[in-house]
Amino acid sequence: MIESHRSLGAFRRIVKKALPHLPELNGGEGGAIVHPPMAQDQPIKALVVALVDDAASAVYSINRLNPDTLCFVLPEASKALVESDVQPKIQQMPRRWDWIVIANETEFPSTYQTIARALPDLLRTWEVQPGEMVVDLSGATSAMAGALNVVSLPWTSRVVELVPARKGLEGDHVEIGATTRVWTQVNLWDEQGVISRREGCELFNRGLFYAAAKLFQDIELRVSGGQKPFYRAFRDVAEGYELWERFHYRQAWDKLKTGVKALEMAALWGGPPGVKAVVQQIKVNTGFLEKLVLDPAEIKEFVPLDLLAHAHRKLLIGRDPESAMTALVRTLEAFAQVRLFQAHKIKSWDVSPEQLPQGLQEICRTCYLDDIDGKHKLPLQAQFRVLAGLGDQLGQAFLREWPKMKPVLDAANHAVLGHGFEPIKSERVQQLYEVVVRLTGVTESSLPRFPVLTL
Repeated sequence: MIESHRSLGAFRRIVKKALPHLPELNGGEGGAIVHPPMAQDQPIKALVVALVDDAASAVYSINRLNPDTLCFVLPEASKALVESDVQPKIQQMPRRWDWIVIANETEFPSTYQTIARALPDLLRTWEVQPGEMVVDLSGATSAMAGALNVVSLPWTSRVVELVPARKGLEGDHVEIGATTRVWTQVNLWDEQGVISRREGCELFNRGLFYAAAKLFQDIELRVSGGQKPFYRAFRDVAEGYELWERFHYRQAWDKLKTGVKALEMAALWGGPPGVKAVVQQIKVNTGFLEKLVLDPAEIKEFVPLDLLAHAHRKLLIGRDPESAMTALVRTLEAFAQVRLFQAHKIKSWDVSPEQLPQGLQEICRTCYLDDIDGKHKLPLQAQFRVLAGLGDQLGQAFLREWPKMKPVLDAANHAVLGHGFEPIKSERVQQLYEVVVRLTGVTESSLPRFPVLTL
């Protein structure tokens, strides 16, 4: 069970009661120092100490790590030991503390169940974030150690343990009572991060860029310092493609430029297999974005290419034919708008009837006038008919393809995200995609292709 939170005032009352003994324990007039000066780590947010009967090791860990919040995991019989032999020797009191009482320290199932039910809620109350907690297993049984490692993994940045000294064991040597111990520590996330990284790559490859970025960020918070820049780079990359997928081109370009520089550094020092190929693909993508973003034209010629690639991803990767069809119809219009503007200086949303072929001028005046803003606006089919009437090859190709396109566009019009109530079929989307590619003469190599992460 987990008991109510202990306050700083309660700590002080316990310490005040123990004050007569402090000179003998901590030095002073006539007192002896029990431990030599210890190494000091940077203060930490949270410390969880497993304790059965090794009070001295618990005291050393607490004083070395100087936690802001402290939790003991212990059997009922060890609570008195905390109050008598641990608390009075703490040099700087934690701001908050508590304990989780387990029924049997030698049984894993019940120990795991108790910790799993109590520790996450306690850490949420204390506002402990991923990577802000250290676990001390110096006084843990094997059951306690296993349960704590499993439950605490999402928040843990380090696992520490004072172990008996032996030849070849590296770490700070510490005198605890009559024995020499070695301060050992390991970050479980330096290995676990590799497994989670693969999960992040799978999310990315499925087009779930936001989820991938969140996972890479979680790994970044937990791994050791030397690995953090690598995962920050992948977080930037995933966020960049998420921005790109929502057509925030400049922000995506900035993110990808930042991410690729960091990945290049990782590749320079080796990095995981596959990182160099990923870097190269991202560079190709940033080159595409650069041309799109820096294009000063009001109507940017690279947007239709991006829309076409976007629609294909929605169909094949996202398995979302409704969104794919909507994007494809918009792609078709974008190609027409670019050609109208570049070749004929016509804006489809603000056209002057006099700019159009003679046979379409009256139709434009009577059918395409917006009575709200007074502008003439060409719908999709009319844009291509204008191009055809002006002798443009794109418009003429559209008219040749029209018999094949009409049933597909009718299906798009009747789709749920069109103007109807019939879910679109993937086969219809693929048919329109092939028609658009044939109509525009676009090659697959000219379309931006997002990388596949296989790290």
